[in-house]
Amino acid sequence: MTDGPIIPDGAESTYRRFGFAPAYRVGDTVYVSGVIGRGADGTVPADATEEFTAAFEQLAHVLRAAGATMADMVDLTTFHVDLNATIGAFMAVKGRYVAEPYPAWTAIGCSALAAPGARAEVKAVAVLRTAAPAE
Repeated sequence: MTDGPIIPDGAESTYRRFGFAPAYRVGDTVYVSGVIGRGADGTVPADATEEFTAAFEQLAHVLRAAGATMADMVDLTTFHVDLNATIGAFMAVKGRYVAEPYPAWTAIGCSALAAPGARAEVKAVAVLRTAAPAE
């Protein structure tokens, strides 16, 4: 895979409409843009656990498109609306997707995100070290 933008299947219109890549690969490093958990209908689920699960599923999808896995993550940055109220549910979901050795993680509280009703946004940096499973 060469350096440049990573645009997974289904993300082509977002890339063109909003002018950003879901991820960008430089050498063995993959920079993943922030993802917000959305349901199949494109809206943020009312249930926080569903939202956070969808966000990590989308993160895994983008990483696979770049030839990486969740195990390749070295840095995780998360943005939270009402951080203290949702961090417990977020950490429970994160624990199902992120295993040891854990990446560096910064959780930032904020007043709003780009999607109405979103409680969290997840962005990551991965360094390719493992073979990605075939989709």
